[in-house]
Amino acid sequence: MHRPNTDRARRCRREGGFTLVEMVVTCAVMVILASVIFPTARVTERRMKEAELKAALRDMRYAIDDYKRYSDAGMIPVDLGTDGYPKELDTLVDGVNIVGQVDKKAKFLRRIPIDPMTGKAEWGLRSYQDEVDSESWGGENVYDVYSLSGGTSIDGVSYSKW
Repeated sequence: MHRPNTDRARRCRREGGFTLVEMVVTCAVMVILASVIFPTARVTERRMKEAELKAALRDMRYAIDDYKRYSDAGMIPVDLGTDGYPKELDTLVDGVNIVGQVDKKAKFLRRIPIDPMTGKAEWGLRSYQDEVDSESWGGENVYDVYSLSGGTSIDGVSYSKW
């Protein structure tokens, strides 16, 4: 004789949960997906920092070039020995009085950007008189900036060479 209560109980138990094999397979798939995603996320984060570094260097170099343009046009006073470049990087933020105008300053940067590789607002400086790849600043003026990070980019170039 067939008992309806026990069949229903067995059927509910079978349909109610996952088997051990299903759980192991699911965990294995999750581990495989995680092993692919984590390295990709690290590379993506590094690319984002490199993009931030390029943007910061570009902004500062444009500001230095604008300062030089203003000085060559006679719009701002030129300090002796600077060849028309700013004496210090902070000059770009502090601003310079415009020639012939009272209480009007030309500011070239809002702030010194933070180097995303070092986490500090400290940059290597080169003056116009320094060698192109010099890592020591002569102190005469600010002609170029570079990262003080000792790391290398994804393509193998040192950040200080950017």
